[in-house]
Amino acid sequence: MSSSSVDNDSGAEEETINGDVIDNQRDDLADGNEGSKRKPGEGRIVELLQEEREGTLTPQPLGNGTNRYRNTGALESPSEDGSLDAIPHRPASPRESLLSIPDDSPSVQGSVLSSPGGSSILPSVASRPGLESPTPSFRPFDRRFQSRLSSSTLSIPRPASPTPAYLKGHGRQVSAASTLLPDSGDTDTPSPPWEVVRWTKLKKMNGQAFSEVGKRSFGVPTCISVSVSIVLGTSKGIILIFDYHQNLKSIIGPGTKAVESGAITSIAISADHLIVAGGHANGSIFTWEIAKAARPFLHIPSLQPSQMVNRTADGHVPNVAIRHLGFLGTRHTALVSADDRGMAFSHLATRGMGAVGRSVRTTRILGRYPNDSSTTGKPRKPSTVLAFAPLPLGNAERGSDTLGLTAMLTPYLLVIVSTTPVAQTQHKAARPKEVAAHSAMSGCLAWFPAVKLKVKDPKTGSDVSKVKLVYCWSNVLTVLDVDEIEAPDKDKPPSLTFKPRSRWKAEEVIVAVQWLSRSVLTVLTITQRLIILEDGSMRMTEGFDLIQKHIYHQDLFSKQLHNLVEQLDEEDPSMHGVVADAFYMSFKAYKGRMFLLGFNDVSIGSLSNWADRLIALMEDGDYIGAIQLATSYYTGEADKLTIGLPEDTTLRHSMVQDKLVEIMTASLKFAFGQRQKQPATTQPKQLRDLADACFEACLSIGDIDFLFDEAYEWYEDGDSEGIFLEVLEPHILETRITTIPPSVVKSLVTHFVRQGWESRLEEMICHMNTMTLDIDQVTTLCKQHNLYDALIYVWNQALHDYITPLIDLLSLLVPLAQNGDYIANGDLMEDPIFGVNALKMFPYMSYTFTGRIYPTGDMLEDQEALNAKAELYWFIFSGRTITWPKAMGKPFLTQSSKDHEPSFPYLRMILKFDAPSFLSALNEAFEDSFLNDTTERAVNGGSNRNMSEEHIFGLSVNRQYIVTILLEVMNPTDFAPEDTIYLDMFIARNLPKFPQYLLLSGSALHKVLTGLCNYPGDDLAEDAQLSTEYLLSVYHPPDLASLVPLFETAGFFRVVKSIYKTDKQYNKLIQTYFEDPENREEVFDCIADCLRPRSGLTKRQIRDVHEVMEAHASDLVHLDAVRIAQIVDSYAPTLHHTFLESLPNDSELQYTYLHTIFEPKSRDAEESKHIAHGEFTERYVQLMCRFDSAHVAKYVELVQASDLRLEKVLPYMEESGVIDAAVVLMARDGQLREAMDRLILHLRKLEATLLGLLSGSEEDMQSMSVAEATQDLLEALQKYTNVGIWLCQGQGKTQRKQSITTPIRRKSSTKNELLPDETLWLDLIDITVQITRKLSVSLSDLERSTAAGNDHEKLVTQLRTLVQRCFTALLSSTSSPTPSGADLSFLRILRAFLTRASVSSPSLSDLRAVLASIFSAYAYEESILSLANRLLEKDLFVNVQSSTSLRQRGWRPRGSTCEGCGRRVWGPGVSGEVFTRWEERQELNQKRRKERKVEQAGGQVERGKGRAHMRNLSKASTIDMSRGKGKGSSSHNTAELEDGQQMDGQGNDMAQPELGALVVLACRHIYHESCLEAMQSEDVMAPDGREFRCPIDG
Repeated sequence: MSSSSVDNDSGAEEETINGDVIDNQRDDLADGNEGSKRKPGEGRIVELLQEEREGTLTPQPLGNGTNRYRNTGALESPSEDGSLDAIPHRPASPRESLLSIPDDSPSVQGSVLSSPGGSSILPSVASRPGLESPTPSFRPFDRRFQSRLSSSTLSIPRPASPTPAYLKGHGRQVSAASTLLPDSGDTDTPSPPWEVVRWTKLKKMNGQAFSEVGKRSFGVPTCISVSVSIVLGTSKGIILIFDYHQNLKSIIGPGTKAVESGAITSIAISADHLIVAGGHANGSIFTWEIAKAARPFLHIPSLQPSQMVNRTADGHVPNVAIRHLGFLGTRHTALVSADDRGMAFSHLATRGMGAVGRSVRTTRILGRYPNDSSTTGKPRKPSTVLAFAPLPLGNAERGSDTLGLTAMLTPYLLVIVSTTPVAQTQHKAARPKEVAAHSAMSGCLAWFPAVKLKVKDPKTGSDVSKVKLVYCWSNVLTVLDVDEIEAPDKDKPPSLTFKPRSRWKAEEVIVAVQWLSRSVLTVLTITQRLIILEDGSMRMTEGFDLIQKHIYHQDLFSKQLHNLVEQLDEEDPSMHGVVADAFYMSFKAYKGRMFLLGFNDVSIGSLSNWADRLIALMEDGDYIGAIQLATSYYTGEADKLTIGLPEDTTLRHSMVQDKLVEIMTASLKFAFGQRQKQPATTQPKQLRDLADACFEACLSIGDIDFLFDEAYEWYEDGDSEGIFLEVLEPHILETRITTIPPSVVKSLVTHFVRQGWESRLEEMICHMNTMTLDIDQVTTLCKQHNLYDALIYVWNQALHDYITPLIDLLSLLVPLAQNGDYIANGDLMEDPIFGVNALKMFPYMSYTFTGRIYPTGDMLEDQEALNAKAELYWFIFSGRTITWPKAMGKPFLTQSSKDHEPSFPYLRMILKFDAPSFLSALNEAFEDSFLNDTTERAVNGGSNRNMSEEHIFGLSVNRQYIVTILLEVMNPTDFAPEDTIYLDMFIARNLPKFPQYLLLSGSALHKVLTGLCNYPGDDLAEDAQLSTEYLLSVYHPPDLASLVPLFETAGFFRVVKSIYKTDKQYNKLIQTYFEDPENREEVFDCIADCLRPRSGLTKRQIRDVHEVMEAHASDLVHLDAVRIAQIVDSYAPTLHHTFLESLPNDSELQYTYLHTIFEPKSRDAEESKHIAHGEFTERYVQLMCRFDSAHVAKYVELVQASDLRLEKVLPYMEESGVIDAAVVLMARDGQLREAMDRLILHLRKLEATLLGLLSGSEEDMQSMSVAEATQDLLEALQKYTNVGIWLCQGQGKTQRKQSITTPIRRKSSTKNELLPDETLWLDLIDITVQITRKLSVSLSDLERSTAAGNDHEKLVTQLRTLVQRCFTALLSSTSSPTPSGADLSFLRILRAFLTRASVSSPSLSDLRAVLASIFSAYAYEESILSLANRLLEKDLFVNVQSSTSLRQRGWRPRGSTCEGCGRRVWGPGVSGEVFTRWEERQELNQKRRKERKVEQAGGQVERGKGRAHMRNLSKASTIDMSRGKGKGSSSHNTAELEDGQQMDGQGNDMAQPELGALVVLACRHIYHESCLEAMQSEDVMAPDGREFRCPIDG
């Protein structure tokens, strides 16, 4: 980017004035190109838009010009006679449109009449059997009334308006559905209505530079640079300069040395646009004055080859191409350049008389010359300059402009260097770790200078932006901010700080980057995809392919960096797999426009701004998309920076609002104009989308009047007002629009009623502002169409009248009443008016009594809520007939056929209609503080003299008054038990809540309690019991015990349990649990609480509890055998007999019970259980044999022998096949011989069974079940063989015990007589070999029959394993003597086995195979063991050798001075001839080694006269010192103190002669021997014994 590239980049708003683009240069560039062709049919919408721009915003008057909103037509009469009191009903109205939510009208179904026989009192309508209300039964007082329109159950969610395609992704498609009258000439793949970047090919320039004549004359263009001119460099060393009219203004280079220097490889333009510089392939640089291009302005040659040998000046290496070039600041003679070898230089030319008188001073700022040696000694990595740029000048002066900052990017580092006044590195940054390993190597960067801001930066408060640098390695882009800190001395340059601010990671490798403006970046990837990026948010706003542009690119760096590719190390993450081509010379940006140098042309592209995009959409016919896009521009949801909109909200709104209104007006005129001309072409969906777009736009700009003054008129005149009204609905429900003109309200009601959407209409009316409604109109319409929710809302909110709606609802019941009751007609219950509308009185009263607005649920204001509650309480509980309205109303009568009204007529009417629902509403009202007896109500309500009658009475109502009136009115004479039960529950529940406000006599509460026990239907039992519990929490009747039978009859078992627990009658408490059909499992917790040690029960009470447990023992065990067993075992173990006897014999429950007490989960109690329950052990084992036979053997091993009698359990074990457990028991009983016989018998049974399976037919053998059975039998054989081995090995333990207890010496047996334990081994081996031999024959036959499903080799291997295990166990047993004194003989057992085998089988051929496999297995095991021993010995030898070598190295002393006297004993500065004496010591050691070798060879050594060598026997390593002549000899343990380190200090005495040898102890302290002897204590061994102890460490 050149210095003038930011002349108008200080803000995007500079590009537009009132949305009109000022782009003269772009128009000039378009000269000579073909004009764009407008599609037929696009002209009309553009003309309309232009007409709206030129005209005013006021639409032409329609019809007679009057305002249709102010002249509302006459309303239809609500009824035929015109009376407002008529009951409106439209039979065709769907019932669903009138329904409130199902739970807002409670009733009781299925109740049975319990009134006295012959009674004519009917229960309330909702409680009558057979007359079901349309809503399900309400469980009284547990729920809360909800209206269908409350805020928690708002209407259908507003359908989301379709998001235009240009707001998704990156704006490449158009909304086809919103396009009206698509052009017949459209292709199958229509082009978008606008291009994000509008590209223009410079055809005139391309014709001169890329034609065959141009290429022959000038060469192929190789690079481009842009400022006020477009400059191209060519392959023949020529520079072409074009103006923006595409005229070739200058041809630079022909006839000069420049064309002899090779192709132009880089190009630059000075800040004032007067000088152009070109870098050539041979390393030369030429600068030219554009106005005087006959000869170079400056020539900077490369170094000569002779200068490279003895280099005295800096310069580019000969024949190395100049890849990057730039001017520094405003100077024409200051340049920076970088070449192909990774070297960069700054060039500064002196002022002189023309080119002859100038001298150039070149300074190296990066890289090393090829023949320079490495300073570190390591080979230098190949490098190059991937990207390079000097800092351009902005329109604001900064101190950094004078430093000549230059940024350079190598494969390894980013380096920023200041070149003025001296070259100095300002910043370095390594390649980010985020760069993926072995990805394509690429690098690029671009500066953006400091510019003046129209609006101060909100973060810094400055009106000048910071200098920024964007740089990229591979796919990682980083933005670097440069902060300046002014120096105290103004003559000195400022100090700079560099801070990486943002980082963005692309999906592909980035090959070029440029700044389009201060806040917008454009990025080019390796696949030639262009990405538009916002700097602040680092968000990609656009992205599209440029592969069709054929951008010019070259492979510039792979030759220099070939080592990084050819010598790729997969484990080195810093390496790259490939070097990307260079694109930087083909992609430039200037003043918000992009320039592309292609292989065959040059293109210029500019981002279309917001106004262009809107016009393009309108021209394309997508008027809905235009409105939606303009709305997003107004709200700021679109990409403001990219499209030229300012960040400032106020400024953006002023720019977009007028344009948005123009577009809406033109769109409505065009859409309905087309509808009049071609009605069949305009679909309702298009008009709906248009209305939705207009609603969103008007709500965004806050202009609701446009919707009803303009848009609604268009829809009404086009007979499409229904579409407009349906789009209006969700906006009303979301309370975005609450003020609706009366004429629109009338149309709204008419349309929705016509469609049968009364419920939706009610929701809308309840969300409107009643201050703007025509009350007469709305109330009449609501009555006419049965919209009672809306009617109540309007009466309450508009007129603050809360009595009239209730009168309207009660009026619906008057025609149905006969003598105070209601007609028992099922058809009337199905009537929507009776079944639905009349029931709305209950949620209405509930909402009003609790201070909420009906039906929305919002809270009323305090004073309004006070007045509303007072009015309703006065109306219901005043006890007389009311005339309403007071001034001109008439009395409201509940019984028109009677002469007089009863007391409390309205209360009676409501209770007769639905007593449960009314009492539920009162239950909610009781929770409101309005009924508290406080003086605040009178104070808040004002003075009594200023209040009306209803307010004074209403404020005096309290809970006590209401309950008194209810008890008086709902007497058994007038109301059935189906209704009075609800009053009883109401009182029972509210009395504990408000004891300070309610006071009832004991007789009244006793009647309530009796009424609750006599509930009329089973469906009320749970509610009645809960109410009884509430009441008994505060009411304590004196004769409570007498009420227990009543409670039991009613089934109130929770109440009975509470009474028994309070009276501490625990036996009756437990008895009650068995009578209660629910929650019977809780009896266990109750029993445990009663029997726990600190429960406080007396012995009598505990005995009573035991009696109840015994009486229900069977029930408890069947309920949960585990729980009751745990409880009895913990608290009442004496009851075990009773519980076990209560169960049938051999039952699984008995086993579960015994298993719980014998094998509890807690391990600590397990041993005590065996002792405590020994009497049940045999029974437990017997049951275990039946229900868990696999566990018997394991359990028997843990049981004491005295607890089990063999004759009791053995039959059960044999019956269940638990032979292993039987063997264990017999062996523990000393019956070894019998145990072995029993085991052999079982093995023979298994053998016979397996032979029977194997001898079956081939079809049977192919069955999967037979294969599984065979495998199970083989596993059983292995299991019982192991049992036999255990039995034989256990004989040795038995013999040991017998040898201890029976010291009688046995006579030695004869040679052929076997010992008893040998006989056991013989029998076991004999049976296993026989089984193996017989089964092997059967398996061989089976193999020949090729039966599928059995693996022959696997089965044979398992068989032979039996014998191998027996012989292995026998060998291990015979290898050690037995405690009895008689050793087992393997050979004697083997001889007896062979003898027996020869008798039973004269032919031993089949036996030979079995034994051969056994002994071969032993041979294999032997070889494995010998190999393992050798490996072990080898490892041991290595470890011992290592340990020995470490030991021979000796101990390194901790210090170099004696710990006793402090004199230096070794190392630098030691006294004495240490080295000489060390050499003598080495010679002595060498001589001794030779003597030792001779002795080992059998020869004799001639002894000298010296002292014989003595071994060092001390724990310390002693260095022997000779006593004569001040010299001594040191031991080899400390002579070599460390590998590679020698004793130093020749010519110095190591120690004085009288100090003796050196002693190094294990703690690494070193002493002179004499010093150590002097420091030893008396109890230490004498020095002659060579035993020393360290005085320091002990």
